[in-house]
Amino acid sequence: MTSLSGQNVLIVGGSSGIGLGIARTAAQAGATVTIAARNDDKLKKAAAEIGHGATGRRLDQTDDASVAAFFGDGKVWDHVVTSAGAGGRGFLPDIAMADAQMAMNSKFWGYFRVSRAAKISKRGSLTFISGKLGQKPSAGTSLIAAVNSAIEGLSRGLALDLAPTRVNTVSPGVIDTPMWDRMGQAQKQAMFDQAAKDLPAGRIGRPEDVGAAVLFLMTNPFATGSLINLDGGAD
Repeated sequence: MTSLSGQNVLIVGGSSGIGLGIARTAAQAGATVTIAARNDDKLKKAAAEIGHGATGRRLDQTDDASVAAFFGDGKVWDHVVTSAGAGGRGFLPDIAMADAQMAMNSKFWGYFRVSRAAKISKRGSLTFISGKLGQKPSAGTSLIAAVNSAIEGLSRGLALDLAPTRVNTVSPGVIDTPMWDRMGQAQKQAMFDQAAKDLPAGRIGRPEDVGAAVLFLMTNPFATGSLINLDGGAD
């Protein structure tokens, strides 16, 4: 595994799901890992699970004051990853404007706030996690598609604005995370089985698969303005 020894890595949204998988991968590669999220109990539990001296700090990326306070210490990070955000599913006429704005604030504006506030090494990187719906939307996902597309556009622009700090995006497909637990075990398993059958990769993704892609982007000095589609070969 490529080494991140001696490097400080921040994972925003690192207390669960894809963010937690990225945090585990970075810690196993030797990084000093900090995970940031809103829930103190989840942060404490996740940091213990990650091990390797990982620590958790509270951050609400939807709130200007919280972001300013978090980054106000002037700490310079080697790598920052944003993997937080929720909401936005449904047919557009059925989504209240307040809910639509909340979904945009939760993910796109959250990433925007972190990007403008975080101090990142010139030799370091900023990595966004978007999602395949940004390029391949399905019915009832137009808002999510717009959010993810906006994130990918922001990443390409920031690769120029923040240079030589590198900025990239990973766009995952179906990943086995707690997000799907609300479906119920039987329905979730049926969906996973069907997805695996339809994918050339023959299985759905795991958080550690995304972690490996992010690790590549962190450690490859020629990768910037890049988008990695990590969807198992989905159409």
